[in-house]
Amino acid sequence: MKDTIAEQILSEHLVEGKIEEGSEIGLTIDQTLTQDATGTMVYLEFESLGISAVKPQTAVSYVDHNIIQTDSRNADDHRFLQSCAAKFGLVFSPPGNGVSHHVHRQRFGIPGQTLLGSDSHTTTGGCIGMLAMGAGGVEVAMAMAGHPYYVETPKVWGIYVEGEFEPFVSGKDLILYLLGTYSCKAGTGKIMEFFGPGVKNIDMSARATIANMSVDMGSTAAIFPSDEETKLFLAQNDREHDWCELKAGPNPKWSELTEIDLGQIEPMIACPSNPDNVTRVCELSDIEVQQVIIGSSCNGSYRDFMIAAKIMEGKTRNPNVSFEINTGSRQTLDNVLAAGGITALVEAGARVHESGCLGCIGMGQAPATGTVSLRTFPRNFKGRSGTRDDQVYLCSPETAAASALTGRITDPRTLSEVPEIPYPEKFKFKSEWFVEPPADPASVDIVRGPNIKPLPDFPPLADTLEGTVLIKVGDNISTDIIMPAGNRVLPYRSNIPAISDFVFEIIDPEFPARAKEHAGGIVIGGDNYGQGSSREHAALAPRYLGVRAKIVKSFARIHKANLVNFGILPLVFADPADYESIEQGNKISIPGIAKAVADGSSEIPVLVEGRQVMTRLNVSDRQRKILLAGGILNQAKQQG
Repeated sequence: MKDTIAEQILSEHLVEGKIEEGSEIGLTIDQTLTQDATGTMVYLEFESLGISAVKPQTAVSYVDHNIIQTDSRNADDHRFLQSCAAKFGLVFSPPGNGVSHHVHRQRFGIPGQTLLGSDSHTTTGGCIGMLAMGAGGVEVAMAMAGHPYYVETPKVWGIYVEGEFEPFVSGKDLILYLLGTYSCKAGTGKIMEFFGPGVKNIDMSARATIANMSVDMGSTAAIFPSDEETKLFLAQNDREHDWCELKAGPNPKWSELTEIDLGQIEPMIACPSNPDNVTRVCELSDIEVQQVIIGSSCNGSYRDFMIAAKIMEGKTRNPNVSFEINTGSRQTLDNVLAAGGITALVEAGARVHESGCLGCIGMGQAPATGTVSLRTFPRNFKGRSGTRDDQVYLCSPETAAASALTGRITDPRTLSEVPEIPYPEKFKFKSEWFVEPPADPASVDIVRGPNIKPLPDFPPLADTLEGTVLIKVGDNISTDIIMPAGNRVLPYRSNIPAISDFVFEIIDPEFPARAKEHAGGIVIGGDNYGQGSSREHAALAPRYLGVRAKIVKSFARIHKANLVNFGILPLVFADPADYESIEQGNKISIPGIAKAVADGSSEIPVLVEGRQVMTRLNVSDRQRKILLAGGILNQAKQQG
């Protein structure tokens, strides 16, 4: 047995490279998932490869993001996705079934397998012992076509856990504590693996929340052991046959080690506008709250709603609070309903919404101007809610429910005795909620609405790149800032020319026009550039506008891979101080870049107004070929 669970799964799925920290490896992928906000591009990309059927053992297409049908575009794309699933052999999960991460772990996830999803929070699957990773859509399309998934061998960060949570403290408080202590980029290039005697005291709801938000620390994945808690969860979902034990060996060797006493964790809260801006709930009791939402991909489990229902039972929300419920899946909604939880919440004044992402991705539930919104969501980037100057706080269901009662941020430990949560022996479920692929997929015609446009063609890397600095941004720029979500933008997800008009809209509405005026150019950024969502539109749309290089202090993992996959050079300042010397409007030239990439050069000199600035290109040999070809789809077509 290898020392860590991560090493065990990596070794069993290794097809290229050597498992050494920092070296690129290729992994076989057992399962894939897509969601509709990124999935339309995945299937356009997969179709362009000319392959008739998906290769992984399990592949599921979910509709969970753009489920609000304000006009025909979302509904058209749902039909497109269902016809693609039928054509290429995927299971289709229609609108209302719920968030991909919750549904997948309930119905499809298997300990020890690899899962690749076109959503950064695919890491949720680590709660049941999967190596579950988010990636750009084109990488998921390649995995669906049977290609390996390539990633730098991650470090394994051991999180030793002992003790148990105090009453009214849960998994959200633990992951917020880790974010606040170590930052939103502390996990970059790492797998967070939880072990120790306290793990048995972390229930599946908490494990899902922690694994989900591990990516908001920059992590490649998070893994929990597959133990008796995992076995119980699978048994409750009538899937005990999928269980196998997974645990670390007797002498695990960690790249770094953190020790956590669950009994020392307090209710925590992330303040606007980053998930690592964390403090203790008890320190914010003077802040009034006007909106409370429980649910989403993060805290959308049965326990999350039942603890809120028990807290609210027989009481009524504060009259100044809009109290809203987004269950993680139809299955969860059905079972909370059967247990009386929905009745308790409705009678307490809650609004119960459809199972899906909704407000988490800015699809409805935007808070009022100048108000505070308390959410159990994983992200609170500025403007992500749909309100430009929002004040979004992230917290546990316990804190959310307590605050809905009082109308201000409230430490749930001030409530009475913690309630008991009833669990059914088996969760109710109907297999008919899914649409299985037909026996004769060749007879299926793909349905295309008028908003679905062909993939743009991009040229290979030029010998020399010249351009203007189109924008200069700071640290922790999220993909929500680069390519906004919300109900105005996401309906254009399969129309790259149209969606490109929204690039950087939140901070610089003139960016698209400026990029067109200059026929493209260069973007300058700070640390952790591209954090957050895996949406490849944050690379694809700038490339469509002619952006051919981004020069930053450091990149978030998935966004850097997306840039390479669409032929944008991801350059890093050799000396971060050079960032200060570059301004918007400066002229930049990168002479001989194609030769430098082909020759394997890592030191790339860049001329800024004639003055040399040294940058680094830290990519693999495989990625250099992709950059030279102008993108991964160009390369795949060249290779046949």
